[in-house]
Amino acid sequence: MSELDGKVAVVTGGGRGIGAAIAEALAAKGARVVVTARSLGACEDVAAGIRDAGGKAEALACDVSRPAAVEAMLAGTRAAFGPVDILVNNAGVIQPIGLLAECDAEAWLDNVRINLGGAFLAARAVIPAMVERGGGTIVNISSGAAHRPLEGWSAYCAGKAGLAMLTGSLHLEYGRQGIRVFGFGPGTVDTEMQVQIRASGINQISKLPRESLAKVERPAAVVAWLCGKAADDLAGQELSIRDEELLKRVGL
Repeated sequence: MSELDGKVAVVTGGGRGIGAAIAEALAAKGARVVVTARSLGACEDVAAGIRDAGGKAEALACDVSRPAAVEAMLAGTRAAFGPVDILVNNAGVIQPIGLLAECDAEAWLDNVRINLGGAFLAARAVIPAMVERGGGTIVNISSGAAHRPLEGWSAYCAGKAGLAMLTGSLHLEYGRQGIRVFGFGPGTVDTEMQVQIRASGINQISKLPRESLAKVERPAAVVAWLCGKAADDLAGQELSIRDEELLKRVGL
């Protein structure tokens, strides 16, 4: 029996890529998973695949940048499975890519609303019930872009840097109440976001050949491991897929 058996997990941005792989990895460990993203159809496909494999999953549409949508999604989660034990803030966008003064203002702000604001709204919504039940786990999908600027990515870098500080703030405020919060950078992974990055031709990340990118299952395995008790001592930290000691502990 897995320690995640019966736990209720929400994965934002779960309709494809890393999010879909995380949802599948959590379900394989026994969690009941809500797969959520703006595209309900993609989420339904992921949830159906989990159920076909013997797991438990539901799909719910949600634009994480809208407070009412987040609250409605979590109400649907409670109706389907109960209160949330695990929240994975994976929803994110890379656009707009371009020099700051040339970026569309609303697109730039939307990027931060999704990458940072969405994680804030989801965490804010689940924390009271987690505190009441004595704990929970929040994993914020971070990036190396949180810690160094990259040309053409001002919105993405700013949002991910804010997300890293949000991770630390949540740990400071709620760690003593049993809520474990992690930031995790999955590295360069073969996803749709990387297709957009390569198409831009801006900065060194766009020059990486596709064959050098990691498969989604690798970071997904780390996130699933972080949701177990073996990761207790790492709570509050920004972690990276490039940390060989972390990978050793996960078994990768």
